[in-house]
Amino acid sequence: MCYGETLFNNDNMKTYSYLALGDSYTIGEQVNLLQSFPYQTVQLLRAAGLNFYAPEIIASTGWTTEELKLAIDESLLQAEYDFISVLIGVNNQYQGRSVDEFRVHFRVILELAIQQAGGVAKNVIVLSIPDWGVTPFAINKSPEKVRSEIDMYNFICQAEAEHFQTRFIDITQSQRLDGNREAFLAPDLLHPSQKEYAKWAEQIAALVMVSLNG
Repeated sequence: MCYGETLFNNDNMKTYSYLALGDSYTIGEQVNLLQSFPYQTVQLLRAAGLNFYAPEIIASTGWTTEELKLAIDESLLQAEYDFISVLIGVNNQYQGRSVDEFRVHFRVILELAIQQAGGVAKNVIVLSIPDWGVTPFAINKSPEKVRSEIDMYNFICQAEAEHFQTRFIDITQSQRLDGNREAFLAPDLLHPSQKEYAKWAEQIAALVMVSLNG
């Protein structure tokens, strides 16, 4: 798909809403907010002729699933959102939290997301957790241990996404190839750059288009 082409006539069309739930990867730590994947996603969809509000984001650096759940509970949300993305769990892994605890919290977050999406599970998009162990930040860490643990967390993410019949995007395999390349890294050499986020945005926008087409 070429997002430079206008695929929809946006005259008198509905304006769609998008809620992004997560942590530092969702807010775009170390990059301009407009370079984050939620904002890039909306720009791609607008370029395709769709009307989208600016994304609403509930995310913060360092959040675990528990902290995201609390933030959702404390936020004044719209009654419903047309699309919701979920990317959470890296801080659970980083802090050595139990994968069983993660699964319980992740299920609750997905249930809340589906509820906020008006019960339409296919409009909730789960992104896999990036592998920070491949970045220069992890030079004195244990990359293989990080990789193994991230894989366990992502197995849960995908399994729960399938259980709840939400969408799932595996961004980790591609990110691992880019994770040690300067152009794909933010200044802290840990978080992604605009270039990496653009790849995620392309995949999210494609799924949104699939949902809207039928």
